[in-house]
Amino acid sequence: MARSLSIVGAGRVGATLAKRLRSLGWRIGAVVTRSPRTARAAVRAIGAGEPHSNFTSASLTAILAADVILITTPDDSLASVAEALAKIAAPSRRAWRGKVVLHASGALDRTVLAPLARLGAAAGSLHPMQTFSGRDIHKGHKGHNGHNRHNRPVLKGVTFAIEGDAGARRTARAIVRALGGVPIAIEGRDKPAYHATAVLAAGSGFALIEASVQILERLGFSRRRALQTLLPLIRQMLDNIERLGPRAAWTGPVSRGDYDVVARHARALRSQPPEFAQSYAALARLAGRVLSKNPAAALRGIERALQKSSGGSS
Repeated sequence: MARSLSIVGAGRVGATLAKRLRSLGWRIGAVVTRSPRTARAAVRAIGAGEPHSNFTSASLTAILAADVILITTPDDSLASVAEALAKIAAPSRRAWRGKVVLHASGALDRTVLAPLARLGAAAGSLHPMQTFSGRDIHKGHKGHNGHNRHNRPVLKGVTFAIEGDAGARRTARAIVRALGGVPIAIEGRDKPAYHATAVLAAGSGFALIEASVQILERLGFSRRRALQTLLPLIRQMLDNIERLGPRAAWTGPVSRGDYDVVARHARALRSQPPEFAQSYAALARLAGRVLSKNPAAALRGIERALQKSSGGSS
């Protein structure tokens, strides 16, 4: 397996993956970011690499000295980055042949790297189904489970969606297994739906937790106490899902068919910003649809409760 890596866009995900691979014996080559300061910071965080802050013939030569080029820029920059790299005069006409170029977007597939594929590179993607905070590659504190959550986001056992040319898939699969992850091949056309699941399960979860914190603050809780109130509940919910499965672990008024409580909740949330009540109603409907043994009956009960809360007739 290839053992050298250049990284373009060494932010949260890129620097974290590069640091892990370095610890596994990979040689880190060019580390490219938008400015000299961030490039040097990324090299320090990774513990190796040659910092670069723009695309030049010299930086391209450094990038192409590695077997694998990992592009971890934001999704909306991937196409322009691939185009920019393709336009730089390469050291030779065959410089990109035999190189593997991977990006880490969850929603985009290999086609965004088409300019480099046309030059002979094997193009693909690998996406870890994991959240990376801004402190992931820096020293942090230990979490409740004893793991350093900021310094070492868990990758062991994490699913990585991989897709691309045959050569790119082979390399991506080997990288994921070296990191302790689980590589799952996925069709490029399915990546937007795949990534939407991460946003539903995790990304939107941040907003739900923050909304709950703000409601408790309006009731007189300090922010610290609000988080201390909610986090044990969330952790227990996740533990129950893992042990019992979503349906068996499901709790709350919709799970019990207690639609009077749903109406009370919806009525109370009318004093909050409108998005709070709208989200509660949408999530109640979603729970009725995907978790209830009788979705049609659950949805009828939810709609009656929501109408009752707004003063409408059933």
